[in-house]
Amino acid sequence: MPERESAEPEIIHQDEHLLIVHKPPGLPTTAPHAGERSLVRWVSKRFVDLRPHATSRLDSQVSGLVTFALTTKANRTLLDARRAGTYQRVYLGVTIAEVLVESGDWGWPISIDPSNSKLRVAREGRGERAALTRYRVAARSPGATLLRLMPMTGRTHQIRVHAARSGSPLFGDHAYGGKRRAVMPDGTVVTARRVMLHCARLSFPSPSGGAQLQFDAPARRDMQTIWNALGGTASDLQP
Repeated sequence: MPERESAEPEIIHQDEHLLIVHKPPGLPTTAPHAGERSLVRWVSKRFVDLRPHATSRLDSQVSGLVTFALTTKANRTLLDARRAGTYQRVYLGVTIAEVLVESGDWGWPISIDPSNSKLRVAREGRGERAALTRYRVAARSPGATLLRLMPMTGRTHQIRVHAARSGSPLFGDHAYGGKRRAVMPDGTVVTARRVMLHCARLSFPSPSGGAQLQFDAPARRDMQTIWNALGGTASDLQP
């Protein structure tokens, strides 16, 4: 069965400067009201004395790695890494659209959707910001394509909007034109209850100096189940 939204976050790494958490789908990173369920609240309740600060965000439906800075030095290091282009992220996304070109760049600017300020569009407009996403086909199955996605900028809904503009919206991403159901050649119906997008890898300079740090997280069980149902194999879902 697909993983339930109530799955708990998992601590991937903790040291004096950083906390890396594997967020499950269905849990927002932040919430507008203090009492609402969120990853930030979950972390804050468990690390009261550390004052963790979320330096990255994932949409509620997206699973994967989220970074928390525990010190001013860590926060500054991560900000500097973003400016220098040494803060790197790798996402895995599933689309049931045909992807003809094996790799490339999506460089459309992203602006606020004029019909819904909570959404974004990949074109010029209000609040327009430059954006760049690199993609590569990681695997193909009879029912879908697995994309390896590397956002070079950090805009709201960037990967989702770029994928939709390219003609390959992510499976389950109803807000951006992605279908929620796929019919396999044998008639089997596969249903996605959330956006099939997962932050599988983070890499950035260590706040303590030295080598680049790298953290990996396997795709959540629901994504593994859906990819298998679409004809893929578990080994495909490696960052």
